[in-house]
Amino acid sequence: MIAHVVLYQPRPDLGASDRARFHAALTSALRDIPSIRRARVGSRVRHGAAYETLMPTDFEFVGIFEFDDVPGLQAYLNHPAHAELGSLFYTSNAAALAYDYDLPDGDPLATIANWS
Repeated sequence: MIAHVVLYQPRPDLGASDRARFHAALTSALRDIPSIRRARVGSRVRHGAAYETLMPTDFEFVGIFEFDDVPGLQAYLNHPAHAELGSLFYTSNAAALAYDYDLPDGDPLATIANWS
C-alpha cells in the first residue's frame, strides 16, 4: 500500500468562502478519483508531550490518502479533480509538507530491520 501523507497549516487570513472552496475540492477529489482506497483527514492533538514544542512548524492538519500502488498514486496526482485541489491547496496554506510512503503488509519491523 502507498500512503500519500500531507501535513498542512491553513493561512491565518483564509476566509470562510476560501475554506468552503477547499473543502468542496477535497470532497470532489475523494468522490471522483477511483484510485483512492481510503482517505482520512484529521487535526493535530496536543497532550503535553515534550516533542510537541520541538517541531519547527506547527501543522494543524493531516491528510492520509491510501493507494494500492504507485500507479494508483500517480493516477490520483494526474486526475483533473486533484489539479483543482492542488491549486487551492497551495494558495490556502501557509505551510505544507507532502511525502509518499510504501507501507508493506506483514511484520511492521521488517523495514527498520533492513536499515543500512
